[in-house]
Amino acid sequence: MPSLETVAPDTPIEKLIEVFERDGALIVGDAMAPDLLDRVLAELTPYIEATAPGRDGFTGYRTTRTGALVARSPACRTLVMDPLVRSMCDAVLLPNCERYQLHLTQVIRIMGGQGAQPIHRDRWAWGARLRGLEPQLNTIWALSPFTFENGATQVVPGSTDWPDKHVATADEIAYAEMDAGSVLIYSGSVFHGGGANVTDEDRIGLNITYALGWLRQEENQYLACPPEIAKTLEPELQAMIGYQMGQYALGYFTPPLPPGEGPEIVGPEWLLRGGDDGSVFGSYASIEAVRAGIDAASAD
Repeated sequence: MPSLETVAPDTPIEKLIEVFERDGALIVGDAMAPDLLDRVLAELTPYIEATAPGRDGFTGYRTTRTGALVARSPACRTLVMDPLVRSMCDAVLLPNCERYQLHLTQVIRIMGGQGAQPIHRDRWAWGARLRGLEPQLNTIWALSPFTFENGATQVVPGSTDWPDKHVATADEIAYAEMDAGSVLIYSGSVFHGGGANVTDEDRIGLNITYALGWLRQEENQYLACPPEIAKTLEPELQAMIGYQMGQYALGYFTPPLPPGEGPEIVGPEWLLRGGDDGSVFGSYASIEAVRAGIDAASAD
């Protein structure tokens, strides 16, 4: 049976990327401070316990999925902006976008009696049409111990370049066994799935995922964290959840107000902080970055 490499939180980013590119996944042990873990559980447990299980075989009849975590949990906001994970995002995602964004937040509780989830790729959220780039970087923070018996995530190391039609066999699957407070970091292209829980205890993981800024988010952050809540957040987090331009001319809006009572063509951050009323698609630096990308593609 293959295994996943576990590294310490102070491992150099170059080593993290080396393992990530080789296997498509790795575990960072003790990545969350114990007091932060306690806060996350305290804030989210009432929502988790009130969540109904899934209604099909993929989401899991003995699995609950709780979202809107940025709006609901200040402690989760800290994890969304985790420096180590963001360093990984910089390395994996920025080669293919001007900025990346939060893709989804979800607490996944696998209860006793849940069978193994079908092996899949998370990038299939956009279908099988994206080719030649990695669209996302995923994390599952262990809020409880992950063991083989209680549903530790199944991961197929080295499968990022395999054909979509490949069906993983038992001898290709590793299990993300880790202590509470550790985090599994994996690509959108690696084959994986929730494990089977044959115990009477819950396996609880916090799934936080990031994607290229020009793609549609899986969890609609503008509904999950509407403007009246987003206004209370730090500007950097506001931008991360999508209250910014995805790139030049991507994501602007016009407030539908009476004549002369509002701006025409502004970025979504205007809704939270106001600002210049003049029409703007994005920054000059953004369009220059687009041009640079076109030049680089042409050179190849």
